[in-house]
Amino acid sequence: MTSFEVVSATKNDRDRAMHAVVLSFAADPMMRWMVPDDADYLATMPEIFGAFASGSFENNTAYIADDAKAVALWLPPDIKSDSDRMTAALRKVVAPELYEDVAAIFGEMGQYHPHDEPCWYLPLIGVDPAVAGKGLGSALMKKALEHCDAAGLPAYLDSSNPRNIAFYERHGFQVMGEIQHGSSPTSYPMLRKK
Repeated sequence: MTSFEVVSATKNDRDRAMHAVVLSFAADPMMRWMVPDDADYLATMPEIFGAFASGSFENNTAYIADDAKAVALWLPPDIKSDSDRMTAALRKVVAPELYEDVAAIFGEMGQYHPHDEPCWYLPLIGVDPAVAGKGLGSALMKKALEHCDAAGLPAYLDSSNPRNIAFYERHGFQVMGEIQHGSSPTSYPMLRKK
């Protein structure tokens, strides 16, 4: 496997990094259930994803590789997503008949998130499909998990695509349950114990 340099993203990397994440989730079952229209998806997901992982850039825990074609946006313990900004962005684009189910999914994700001890959270990891399958995702995951291990802390994520579960399991994550509401696809909360 090729070795990739993984670095912390700077403010100058933010737009390119967010574009890679948007591209990487373009066929994600949960994201496309929430925002099925291509134009709406491309127009609104940078704002939604930016709110979801807002603290990663400010805390130097947004990692990139291959000129920001691969991105992992981690939130360290005690740093939260900008839920008000994310809610506002979702309300603009999610169909009214789906919104209650979307809110229930995010609420249940929050219930699975460990609350009894500090924990790293991976809201988003993605690789531009043009360079997928080369080991970039593993390089990103390894870099961040080194910080978790050094601090002796667990890590948590939600897999919105069942095809990615095996990848996360290879990095020590275990499925905690299933989240599904209304007509939504299933999301899988996953924990990597310390």
